[in-house]
Amino acid sequence: MKPRDAVTLAISGASGAPYALRLLECLLRAGRPVYLLISDAGRIVIEQECGLRLPTAPGAAREVLLERGDGAGELRLLGLDDWFSAVASGSNAPRSMVVCPCSMGALSAIARGASDNLIERAADVVLKERRQLILVTRESPLSSIHLENMLTLSRMGVVIMPASPGFYHCPEKVDDLVDFMVARVLDHLGVEMDLVERWGGERKD
Repeated sequence: MKPRDAVTLAISGASGAPYALRLLECLLRAGRPVYLLISDAGRIVIEQECGLRLPTAPGAAREVLLERGDGAGELRLLGLDDWFSAVASGSNAPRSMVVCPCSMGALSAIARGASDNLIERAADVVLKERRQLILVTRESPLSSIHLENMLTLSRMGVVIMPASPGFYHCPEKVDDLVDFMVARVLDHLGVEMDLVERWGGERKD
């Protein structure tokens, strides 16, 4: 795996696990190497919202997740204390990172530069190296603290992308709403996709 060509995908404990798993699937199918980080709360939410219980062993969990990309792509599942991984250092970290979904706790830690676990450290590396960081935030309503943290990060060039799918493409099922948000993330990463029709395109009958 070439770290610079990869995408770091972090899954925190906010609601919205279907977004994360669909994004992972699309990245793998597009041939983008992925460094995957999942918080303990993120694992719980994945099981609750998607019915997917990930094995404790990293290798076994990796195989389960690879199946979502039809076995295609490179995937490295990292522990939250894997401080020797590429994502922990600016000398070798990927150019892009997505936290999807991003809890308000993760948002706060990233805004403060906490770096208490590998998700926070990887985000801190992206910030200090002035690379691409996308936060798919998921919370409602938002407090002043949440908004101030978002503004702090936005001023640093972070893309704040709330998980708020549109309806102009006439979604017929929940998967359509998930694809809407995932398509927006893929666009920002420069990954080709055909999940949804673009604005101004011909409508399907």
